[in-house]
Amino acid sequence: MQIHQLGEGVPEVAVVAGIHGDEPCGPRAVERLLAEDPDVERPVKLVVANEEALEAGVRYLEEDLNRAFPGDANGDTHESQLAYHLMAELEGCTVLALHSTQSTAEPFAVAETVDEIARAVVPHLPVTKLLETEGLAEGRLIQHPHTVEVECGLQGSDEAAENAYRLVRGFLSATSALPVDDATVRADEEAVRAADGGAPEAIEVFELVDPVPKPRADEYEVFVENFAKVEVGERFAAADGETFTADESFYPVLMSPYGYEDLFGYAADRVGTLGDRPN
Repeated sequence: MQIHQLGEGVPEVAVVAGIHGDEPCGPRAVERLLAEDPDVERPVKLVVANEEALEAGVRYLEEDLNRAFPGDANGDTHESQLAYHLMAELEGCTVLALHSTQSTAEPFAVAETVDEIARAVVPHLPVTKLLETEGLAEGRLIQHPHTVEVECGLQGSDEAAENAYRLVRGFLSATSALPVDDATVRADEEAVRAADGGAPEAIEVFELVDPVPKPRADEYEVFVENFAKVEVGERFAAADGETFTADESFYPVLMSPYGYEDLFGYAADRVGTLGDRPN
């Protein structure tokens, strides 16, 4: 685990990259920020978590790190021990965790619930969607208090790395580590607002309902677009030519042919906007 710091003092703001070794966008964003060495108004901790998996170019070595929290100092796997030590590093911090996906190029935010941290942070990010995972995030870093995750874009793409960098700067502005008039952040917020996002009233909130399992097969297909409603009877995926249709309407999220070993992705409900969600 690599740990870097911007500014002096004890950090209460942290960015975590490289939780999965096959998602290089976060480490690239951290490297870029370290090279720029911006003047910060609060100290910031920058963590590249699973160095060994990154070096090997695999999601994890023995256990998915983002299913291993809170971890165990004497755990049986590399990731179990790493999760324990990472949690210790993040104690007392407001956290942004960087991920990428095989499902969509559009970045979006993820929070366990719409709490005061999500309300304070997400409107400053260049996103138009927030996914609530309450009850379906067992073993994930997002269960750490004061944590927001972001899916930065398509796994391995230059666009995801660029998005990750901009998401980090937006987060640092939201947490007062960078000035609120930071030029990069303001340009991103204006661009997102122009696309009907960037304000609580315009950020759509989706709530995870159920995983969408997939059977063992050699070839998979997904026919739907993430966050676009699937109607009853509409086909959404296939496995070795067997087509699956919706028994109930739902919004697909994190859905792709090969992103997960045993899932197509998840079904969600659209529950409103960030501005109209109850406190």
